[in-house]
Amino acid sequence: MPDIQKKNKHLIKQKIKHVNPIKEKDFVSKIPEWAPIAIIVFTAIIYLKALFNDFASLDDDMYILKNPFIRDFSLDGVKAIFSSFYCSNYHPLTSITYLFEYKFFGLAPFPYHFTNVILHLVNTFIVYKLIKKLSTSKITALVVTSLFALHPMHVESVAWISERKDVLYSFFYLFSLLVYMRYIESGFKLKYYTSVLILFILSLLSKSAAVTLPVLLIVIDIYKGRKINAKTLLEKIPFFMLSMLFGIIALFSQRVSDTSNELFLSYNFIERIFLFSYTISFYIVKLALPFSLCAMHYLPINNGGILPWYYYASLPFILFIIFILVKYVISDYKKKGFKKEIIFGILFFLITISVMLQIISVGNAITAERYTYIPYIGLFYIAGQWISNIVEKRQDSPVYRKGKKVIIAIFLLFVIMFSYQTWTRIGVWKDGNILFTDVIKKNPDVFHCYWTRGKIKNNNGNLKDALPDYNKAIELQPEFADAYNNRGYIYYGLGDTKSALIDYNKALLLKPDFADAYNNRGIAYEGLGDINSAILDYNKAILLEPDKAESYNNRGYAYYRSGDLKSAISDYNKAVILDSKCAEAYINRGIAFEEMGNVKSALPDYNKAIMLNPKLAMAYKYRCLLKIKTKDLRGAMEDINMSIVITPEDAETYSYRGIIKVMQNDYKGAIEDFCYSIKLKPNVGKVYYNCGVARLYLKDNSGACEDWKKAIELGYGAASQMVSKYCDK
Repeated sequence: MPDIQKKNKHLIKQKIKHVNPIKEKDFVSKIPEWAPIAIIVFTAIIYLKALFNDFASLDDDMYILKNPFIRDFSLDGVKAIFSSFYCSNYHPLTSITYLFEYKFFGLAPFPYHFTNVILHLVNTFIVYKLIKKLSTSKITALVVTSLFALHPMHVESVAWISERKDVLYSFFYLFSLLVYMRYIESGFKLKYYTSVLILFILSLLSKSAAVTLPVLLIVIDIYKGRKINAKTLLEKIPFFMLSMLFGIIALFSQRVSDTSNELFLSYNFIERIFLFSYTISFYIVKLALPFSLCAMHYLPINNGGILPWYYYASLPFILFIIFILVKYVISDYKKKGFKKEIIFGILFFLITISVMLQIISVGNAITAERYTYIPYIGLFYIAGQWISNIVEKRQDSPVYRKGKKVIIAIFLLFVIMFSYQTWTRIGVWKDGNILFTDVIKKNPDVFHCYWTRGKIKNNNGNLKDALPDYNKAIELQPEFADAYNNRGYIYYGLGDTKSALIDYNKALLLKPDFADAYNNRGIAYEGLGDINSAILDYNKAILLEPDKAESYNNRGYAYYRSGDLKSAISDYNKAVILDSKCAEAYINRGIAFEEMGNVKSALPDYNKAIMLNPKLAMAYKYRCLLKIKTKDLRGAMEDINMSIVITPEDAETYSYRGIIKVMQNDYKGAIEDFCYSIKLKPNVGKVYYNCGVARLYLKDNSGACEDWKKAIELGYGAASQMVSKYCDK
C-alpha cells in the first residue's frame, strides 16, 4: 500500500505538472494569426482621417508647393535632385517620390498623404516581423506593433507630408534590419548581406538619420549571441564608410544653408547640459504620457540667465534612471533574462535617437515628436518583453491570474488612449492655420508662432488676417527684422505702400544687410513709380545676395518699365541662369523680347514658363496676346480659355477673349465677355471702347455710343473719335 500511495502521489504530481503548461500556453495559442493584420487595418481606419488633410504649410510649401526640383520630370531633373541640396537637406530619394506624385497628381494633397499612410502601414508590418524574429514571442511582437502603429508621437511623421523622408527612410531602415536577421539565420549568405547594404543605401538617400544602422547591427549581433570578432567587424566596414560619407554630406548641407541658431549659441555650457538632459527626459516622459503634443517645441527663453524649472529637474530625473540601471540591471548583467532585454531596448533607443538630439541646434526647436518614429521601438520592446514574460509565465495561482489580467487591461487602456490621441492629433494637422493655432495655444508668448502663422495666412492670400499675427510677433519681439519685412509685404499687398516703406525701413535699420528687405522695398518704390529708387534697392539686394534670381528678375522689370529693354533682358538672362526653373523670369523676358519685335524669341520663353508651371495664368495670357499678333486665333483662344480656367475672376482675361471673338466675327460672344469683364472690374475705359466696337458690328449704334461715352468718362480718349464719327450725328 505505501508503495502504491507513493506511486499515485507521483502520478498526481506529474498530472498537475503536465496540465499547467498546456493551460498557460492556451492564451498564446488563442491569438489568431490575423492579429497583426487587424492592427494594421485598425491603424488604417485611424489614419484615414489624414487622407483628407490639406498641405500643412509648415515646410510643405517649400518641399511641394514651391519646390522647383519636382517640376522637371526628366533625366536632367533627376540628376539635379541627386546633385543638389534643398532646404538644408540631402534626401534625393524622398524628392523622387514627390517628383512622381507631382507629375501624375499635381498639387492635390490626397495622393501625398496616401503615400505617407501606406508607408506607415507597411512599416508597421515590418516592425511585427522584425520584433517577432528578435524576441521569438508573438505577444512581444503584437505589443510593439500596436504601440508603434498607434502612438500619438508618431502622427507628425505620418500626417505631415514634408516628413515623407521619415516614413520612407524608416521603411528601408527597418527592412534592412529584418533582412539582417535573415542573414544571421541563413548562416551569413552573401545575397542577404548585399540586400542589407542596398537597403541601407536607399535609407541614407531618403534621410541622413539612417547613419546609425551600423552600430545597431553590432548591438543586434551581441543580443543574438553572435561573437564579435574580426570577421564580424570587417563586414560592417562598408556600412560605417557609408555612414561617414552621408554624415559629412548632411553636415555640409547644413553649413551651405547657414542654419545656425543664434538663440542656442547664447546658452552657456552649464545651460546646454540642462538642455541636453531635458531632451532625453522629454522623450522618456512622452512615451507613457503623450500629452500637450505640439508641432513645435521651442528652445526656452533665457530670462535673466534662468531656464524654466523643468529643465533643471530633468537632470536629477536622468541621473535617477541611470542609477537604477547601474544598480539593478548593468551590474547584474551576467544573469540572463529580462535585464538583457532592458539593455538591448535602451541601446536601440539611444543609438537611433542619438543623431536627433541636436547637441548643436540648427533650428528653433529643442525636441520634435517625429524623432521618436524608430527610436521608440527600443522602449516599446522593453514593454513588450515585460508583458510577454508576465503573460507567458507558467503560474496558476489566483493572484497571478488576476495580476496578468490587470496588466493586459492596462495595456489595452493605453492602446485605446493612444488611438484617441492619434485621431485627435491627425485633425490638428488639417492645414497650416489650424496647426499653428494649436501651436500658439501651447506657446502663447513665443513670437515665432505668430510670425509663422502670419506667413501661412499670407501664402494663402489672407492678407488682412495675417496682419494681426505680425503685429503680435512685433509686440513680443520688437527687434525682429523679419517680422517688419513680412508686415511690410502685407501692407503693400493691401495697398498701403507708405506703411510698407516704414516697415521695410525699420527692418533695414535692425538688419542693414537684409537683402530680402531691399528687394521688397524696391518693389514698393516701383509701385509708387519711383523706378530709380527701386533700381538702387535692387542693386543693393544683388550686391548682398548675388545668386538670388528674384532680385535680377525684379530689377529687369524695373529696367523694362524705364524703357531700357537691353538691360532688362540682360537681367532676365542672369535670373534664368541662376534659377532655370524661374517661370516668371521667362515670362518677363518674353514680354521684353516681344516689345523689341523679337517674336521668335518671345514664344519659346512663354512655352518654357508654361512647361515649368502649367498653372501660371499670366504665361497663357501673354502667349495668347502674342498669338493674336501672329493671327493664330485658334491657339490664342485655347490659351485665354486656359487662363480663365486658372483665374476665373480675372477681368482682363475676359476682355482679351472678347477681342479674339471680335476677330472671329463672334460679336455676341464678344459682348458677353466684355460685359462680364466690366462686371468684375467696372472702371476700365478700354473695355467699354471694345464693347462699343462689337455693338457697332451688330448695328447697335445707341448701345455702342453709350459704351464709348462711358469710356471717355473713364479717361479713354480714343473713344472720342468713335463718338464723333458715329454718335454726334
